[in-house]
Amino acid sequence: MQLIEINKERYRKHLNQVIIACIASLVVGCLAVAQILIALFPDESGSHFHWNLTGVIVTCLVIAWVLNKYRQHEFMTELVYVWELKQALTKINRKMLKLEAAAKAGDVNALISLQYCYAGSRQLWKLDDNTIVMDELAVKQVELDTLANQYNLTLNAEDYDPAMLQGF
Repeated sequence: MQLIEINKERYRKHLNQVIIACIASLVVGCLAVAQILIALFPDESGSHFHWNLTGVIVTCLVIAWVLNKYRQHEFMTELVYVWELKQALTKINRKMLKLEAAAKAGDVNALISLQYCYAGSRQLWKLDDNTIVMDELAVKQVELDTLANQYNLTLNAEDYDPAMLQGF
């Protein structure tokens, strides 16, 4: 997955709209499904927990289906990109200890993977206005740049391929 620049304002606007739509759909859908089930299958004891739970599950499945169906829609472009980027970074972070050790030993795939991880994290944190850990990321980037200079390498996040992680 290649890193691309996205419009922060458009991303935030679309994210907020999707969140609001999901919350509203969840509330209305849960109540509607549960009330229909309660009307069709009343419980004399007055406990309708199982119908309420069924309403939540059905509504969540419908919301997930709708989001997946419209995944390729232009409105969802930035949201899907960020979601996929988060998944890619999670895969890298799961192997971070091995990657850092291999990078110190001069493994090119590890160095490129770390470069991609740092660049992707920087982009995500800027999109979410999460500047608290940017200083820590800057320190790690300097360490990575030092290793790259030590091994006479020029690191580019665009060279990253998920297959590089298979060796770790």
